Amino acid sequence: MSKIRIGIVGYGNLGRGVEAAINQNDDMELVAVFTRRNPASVTIKTANVPVYLVEDAQNFKDEIDVMVLCGGSATDLPEQVPHFAQWFNTIDSFDTHAKIPAFFDAVDAVAQKANTVSIISVGWDPGLFSLNRLLGEAVLPAGNTYTFWGDGLSQGHSDAVRRIAGVKNAVQYTLPIKEAVDRVRSGENPELSTREKHARECYVVLDAGADAAAIEKEIKEMPNYFADYDTTVNFITEDEFKANHQGMPHGGFVIRSGESGEKDKQILEFSLKLGSNPMFTSSVLVAYARAAYKLAQKGDKGAKTVFDIPFGLLSPKSAAELRKDLL
Repeated sequence: MSKIRIGIVGYGNLGRGVEAAINQNDDMELVAVFTRRNPASVTIKTANVPVYLVEDAQNFKDEIDVMVLCGGSATDLPEQVPHFAQWFNTIDSFDTHAKIPAFFDAVDAVAQKANTVSIISVGWDPGLFSLNRLLGEAVLPAGNTYTFWGDGLSQGHSDAVRRIAGVKNAVQYTLPIKEAVDRVRSGENPELSTREKHARECYVVLDAGADAAAIEKEIKEMPNYFADYDTTVNFITEDEFKANHQGMPHGGFVIRSGESGEKDKQILEFSLKLGSNPMFTSSVLVAYARAAYKLAQKGDKGAKTVFDIPFGLLSPKSAAELRKDLL
């Protein structure tokens, strides 16, 4: 069988993770990497795979089956996904939850016209956690769903802080509040505000002469990222940053607490504990790239979310193999 031909736009942590995930899947091959940097300055790990400027990507319309877009949600993906959907089936990890409906509509308008498939907002949240929220509500309609993230580093939130003028480098950690988690797991079904469930902690390296007070205020008031949380901003040196904040662990859990039958308490929980957030997210992107390819082969088109994708399409196994091996 011919392999699914993958292209990568952006070669940061997520792009490197996608490259590694492709190498774990025998039915895929990496065709090219596209970057905004000087291609000569980008060294990738896969032998004999070229690196090109992003502007050259459309020339590969007939050589790439799925383009995986690895930019940030703040400014990259809202522009890049509709742009690339003109020529390619696409996968992205857009994770600004409040803006997903508008993002979906913008991508769908392009993909429908271009006869391409674009699966948006793929990853573990949004993504796998979204699926488990849906499953919990469908199985236990009488109840409440709770999502907790962390302890861990958030790529999207860290990227948003790094884009603030005067910030040289930054990371943001999401911390679930233990008291809230314990109340949910006990079956109490509490009503919890956003602020009661999580705290956010930022570690920021400033450019020389930057206004720390103004930057702290901008972080804490940032809508969709920090405004609804108790946020602590720590200003540290570059040496401290390099020594203590290079790893990218993350995780979390979705809990559906409800009742069925004669008021029987039921709790459904899905959890992740990740040694590397971008490497795991990349693996999810690559599985959904396979699904996008299969849908396109069947003549499907338009924007999709994880809710629209049957699990069987994520696997390289046939339907018969899945029934035999996993059902």
